[in-house]
Amino acid sequence: MDRSNPYETAFEAFLKEQGLCYVAVDETRRAVLGDIPVKNLDFIILGPTGAKLLVDVKGRRFPGGPPEKPRYVWESWATRDDIDGLTHWHGLFGRAYQPLFVFMYKIMPTVTMPVVTPDVWHHKGETYLLRAVTLEEYSANMKVRSPKWGTVWIQQAKYQELARPFRYFSHEQPLNPVDEENDGPDQARHLSEVTRAALQAFVAGGAGVWSGGHRTGSTGRVSSDEPDGDGPT
Repeated sequence: MDRSNPYETAFEAFLKEQGLCYVAVDETRRAVLGDIPVKNLDFIILGPTGAKLLVDVKGRRFPGGPPEKPRYVWESWATRDDIDGLTHWHGLFGRAYQPLFVFMYKIMPTVTMPVVTPDVWHHKGETYLLRAVTLEEYSANMKVRSPKWGTVWIQQAKYQELARPFRYFSHEQPLNPVDEENDGPDQARHLSEVTRAALQAFVAGGAGVWSGGHRTGSTGRVSSDEPDGDGPT
């Protein structure tokens, strides 16, 4: 997690308001697997009914584009590094954990969301809409957006079919039989232990942690002209 990123801080505030147990992953330090840098996920979350989520937050605006020429499109682009990173983390945590891309849309003043819209979040004077797609469904339906910048996306109609309110995954989704049983009052202890174990798996593989360099800036983000906030116009 990057606390200078308003989308990620708004999402963390949402988690606190929902009373969810979570770990925010330090994005100023980047893990490596062997000699390969691996993009950090943003949050590890335990839901009240047993959901175990690995979350990468993607901040977008709706509508996007310049004020004089707004684009009323629910942007869903991500980078190949995002896909690879979340895939690696899922491999470490195991099948009981579900990897998600959570798209945080900052709703601009020209748009009014219906009162009954699920997962609308008001934070520090801004309005956000939370929608999530599983890594499995995203990977199965993504298409190349920009070979130059290594970005992918899901076509709009398909994305609207796949995306669900984040609450579905945190509170409502039926658990898979392979999932472990809910840890109840010991959730915080379990989350701390499994996070430590996953991070130690990197170290055991000769990984350690890595900050700066190799295609990223000092925050560990991939540098490109497609900012993580809203994408190209």
